[in-house]
Amino acid sequence: MSNKTEKPYVLRAAEFVYENIIEIKKQNPEINNIQAFEIFITTKDYDILSSGEFHDKWFLELKNNKFIDQITKKKINEETLRLLELQKDSMVKFLMKIPKLYYTKSHFPLEISQRAFDHLWRVCESYEMWCKETDQEDLIYLNIIE
Repeated sequence: MSNKTEKPYVLRAAEFVYENIIEIKKQNPEINNIQAFEIFITTKDYDILSSGEFHDKWFLELKNNKFIDQITKKKINEETLRLLELQKDSMVKFLMKIPKLYYTKSHFPLEISQRAFDHLWRVCESYEMWCKETDQEDLIYLNIIE
């Protein structure tokens, strides 16, 4: 990070998605962002996020450490925890995955898959907006908000 601006806790999941998409693109330089998002939806990391496991592990770690975040070394207050619970619920709702039903026979995404894709895209947009607003432009790789 180019300066000491702390990332809001609600961007932790966005950063997780964003970093996974970047890694997919690095491994497949010929693909575009949309294809990278589609690949991400088929990964174990997506399953971890969409099932709530990402947040559950984080919440357990926080509980075991008296709600002190291991990255910031700061205590997370109850209001922030409630926001993170809402974020988890929204991730589970919007990223619902039905195995083997991602595409119809015509190869168009089903509505539920499109909803997941749109949600992931918005999550990554919010991450890039935060990067831009806080002069963290060196963290912007996908250029989604351009």
